[in-house]
Amino acid sequence: FDEKWSFVFEKQKNSESDQTGDCWDYVGYDPDNKLVLSVVPGKRNKYNTNQLISECKSRTSGYMDMITTDEYSGYKTAILNNYGVRETELGDNIKKVGRPKKPKLTAPKGLNYCVVHKTRKKGKVVKVEKKVVYGNTNGQSINTSYVERYNGTDRNFNSRKVRKSCMFSKKWEVHKLITYFICYSYNFCWSVRTLNYKKSADCKYKISPAMSAKLTDHIWNIREWLSYPVLHLN
Repeated sequence: FDEKWSFVFEKQKNSESDQTGDCWDYVGYDPDNKLVLSVVPGKRNKYNTNQLISECKSRTSGYMDMITTDEYSGYKTAILNNYGVRETELGDNIKKVGRPKKPKLTAPKGLNYCVVHKTRKKGKVVKVEKKVVYGNTNGQSINTSYVERYNGTDRNFNSRKVRKSCMFSKKWEVHKLITYFICYSYNFCWSVRTLNYKKSADCKYKISPAMSAKLTDHIWNIREWLSYPVLHLN
């Protein structure tokens, strides 16, 4: 999981509306299939953080081998809210006078969550610290490099998010819709070089993230993507 900064109409320091200023893309990314699991554009707050974790949980059947994020504190609470189990404290509390303690959320067995903290000086990363919050690493490296690499790809696709540019969004809703379009069309319409399968020296199959995740059997074109029926679930 990671957050990517952009802005709408004006910078946050000049904004007096919740429809302008900083707009963050909360992104859930599957590094194995290079697949965008979920994107939630909006303000940097607990609601959007929780929505991202909730969507990713539902789209992975409630299971993730390991979760890595940066040091943004909102992730820990949101992950526990979505994956945690309620544990009732019994024992000595039953004999004591007063109300028993309420059940508390605890990390279940199998939940592996790690954090990457980067120390910067003059805009450059000078130190990287890794911390296990829940569970263990399962022998995997702790990093957020895959989702950060995707963030760079997304900025190249969407000129509204290019840094130090005059091509920024003017309307909040349009900015969010373009974000959804770019992120999810990437899954189906883009061939990722590191996923391409080489059958022989002269033959190479191009593979999209959706193909790698077995969601489709071919790379879609934009017309096919735009004309695909939308299913609304209540």
